[in-house]
Amino acid sequence: MSRGGPQFIPRPDIWEPGRPAPWQEEGFDPGAAPELDLARVREVFPPERRGRTSPVAADGAAPSAVLVLFSMAPGSDGRDCLHVLLTRRSWGLRTHSGEVSFPGGRCDLGESPRNAAVREAWEETGLEPGLVETLGELDHLTTVTRRAYIVPQVGIVERLPELRANPVEVDQLLDVPVAELLSPGVFREEQWGNRAQPRPIYFFELEDNTVWGATAALLRQALSLLVGADPGTLADLDPARLEPKGYRIDPRYRNNVV
Repeated sequence: MSRGGPQFIPRPDIWEPGRPAPWQEEGFDPGAAPELDLARVREVFPPERRGRTSPVAADGAAPSAVLVLFSMAPGSDGRDCLHVLLTRRSWGLRTHSGEVSFPGGRCDLGESPRNAAVREAWEETGLEPGLVETLGELDHLTTVTRRAYIVPQVGIVERLPELRANPVEVDQLLDVPVAELLSPGVFREEQWGNRAQPRPIYFFELEDNTVWGATAALLRQALSLLVGADPGTLADLDPARLEPKGYRIDPRYRNNVV
């Protein structure tokens, strides 16, 4: 099985391998982890849960919303297990083309992040809004590319219905078993920048796809909370919040491929 996809990774010249996943850190007992099902998702992300806000929100930055959607489906052994929905963006898009992400996009004027996340999921995948049980939020995430922020909304459906990818926005729908994301060798971290102020960048290497950047950071946060592992500091959860105002990724590195 080939792991990793053809995403463009703007890795700088200065970087080094990072730490293991929180659920693979020394001292974490995977045998003591709770059963991963929809009841566990409801327990960890109740509807009243609000994520910690990004510092750029106070500067008037534009919010986006994504839907972190969990469902139950048969695994490789035929038994039901927890899955999460991801999309691979169309290659013809102007930004983030071909990258793996959660369904989502910018909030319309006056629209709540919860409504925006469900609406965007419907527009991108055909998921009927009435099927989604919306729960709470993950901590918000600062985006380094344009200094905006993402409000991640957790949702569940008992069974994922047949979906249809909107080809204008979505190249492929990915219904990924959570157990695969937690498997050894799938997650990795890189530390970008010099040792005085490195920034953790996260990756999940799936079959023929690489999840990295903002989506990987949100996945890492959600999975850590679900299994009961410590997701780390606020800088681990939202690495771009420490970048100075006006920071942008150096465009010279935009075509580096991993």
